Amino acid sequence: RSNGEYTYFASDIAYHYNKIKRGYEKAIDVWGADHHGYIGRVKAAIQALGKDSDWLEVVLIQLVKLFKGGQEVKMSKRAGNFVSLRWLMDEVGVDAVRFFFLLKRHDTPLDFDIDLALSSKNENPVYYVQYAHARLCSIIDKAKEREIKPNIEKIVMISTKDEFKLISECYRLRSELQSAALKREPHRLTYYLMDLSSAFHKFYNKHRVLDRENKALSSARLLLVEAVRKTIKAGLNILNVSTPRRM
Repeated sequence: RSNGEYTYFASDIAYHYNKIKRGYEKAIDVWGADHHGYIGRVKAAIQALGKDSDWLEVVLIQLVKLFKGGQEVKMSKRAGNFVSLRWLMDEVGVDAVRFFFLLKRHDTPLDFDIDLALSSKNENPVYYVQYAHARLCSIIDKAKEREIKPNIEKIVMISTKDEFKLISECYRLRSELQSAALKREPHRLTYYLMDLSSAFHKFYNKHRVLDRENKALSSARLLLVEAVRKTIKAGLNILNVSTPRRM
């Protein structure tokens, strides 16, 4: 630079050279979308250092816009006018921030609606999934009060399309996690949890889980309820989002 300081490019080369010397088999950088023009230069520098350019993978992330009261919260790096992530977490909670930031592909702009993140409505995706978990826990607690236990021998009584839909959705977790990891698409997990929660809510609204007159069917459906609960809990734990038992 004109002031004698090193350019960003120089420090980038040094950073990746250090990684190469330390024996890293692959590097994955996360950059802002406005730095896309630097990818070719950094890859060329890595190749000049004797490493294949594919050693570096760059994930570009788009900008986030905040909305409150229907209006965009204006920010400007040049003017020094910005909202910190700490402020946003204090405003809407850590769970909402983590879930909302993973609702879109990394290369898609995100509109973060603060009012939606604070609402207790089904339109709020994190509330929708957490409420499904709390409802599942409530069913299990009521079953204990009525001394109804899940019974694997009664699983043959599972017969409706809604029940089989829940089973197939639970099995999707493994494949969705694999795809999310291999394709660098963590948003697949949030959408999967929303799909599973939707399938459960539809099942719950159409079918009685705890039937006093048919305890055998209740025991079978309790197995399904516990499977869905464990699956949602596993997904939220991966996202480091809490799993409340009551809401």
